[in-house]
Amino acid sequence: MADLVYLVHTSLDGCVEGPAGEFDWPLMGQELSDYSNELSERAAMFAYGRRVWEMMSSYWPDAESISDHPHDLAFAPLWREKPKLVFSRTLASADWNTEIASGDLAEEVANHKAAADGDIVLMGGYALAAELGRRGLIDEYLVCVHPVVLGGDKRPFAEGADRTELQLVETRTFDNTVVLLRYRTKR
Repeated sequence: MADLVYLVHTSLDGCVEGPAGEFDWPLMGQELSDYSNELSERAAMFAYGRRVWEMMSSYWPDAESISDHPHDLAFAPLWREKPKLVFSRTLASADWNTEIASGDLAEEVANHKAAADGDIVLMGGYALAAELGRRGLIDEYLVCVHPVVLGGDKRPFAEGADRTELQLVETRTFDNTVVLLRYRTKR
């Protein structure tokens, strides 16, 4: 059975976006980009909430015409090819090899984990991740801590969530700037 892996980029103060919603601060150096691309290649599919899906689907299909950053050039074709799952009760349709999951969250996750031939990587989406975490549906957390303080209020873990015991399984530093904390949920 596949794992649901939550990949999230945070600031040192634990924010996933700045006070005005900005996401211009992650440092995608070569080492972090390589790690991210290896994770993406191994994944059976990517998962998103509607808001992150809309952001991703407005950028990655044409990323090469927007950016010449090496990470963008390497990830864009991977993103276009990979199956994607969007959790949404309001989204009517989605392109780019994307399925919409609008049923019961736990059932949708269980069905997709049972059918997947690799991990399902949830990228971003603090609200969806908070709900998945609250329900105990995330198997692994990959938290990339960037050297910036944002002062925002959007955090990857829900306020008032039940206590979740985690086991640290890996730490890494990428490009002398970003620290990865990889945790498994204790069951």
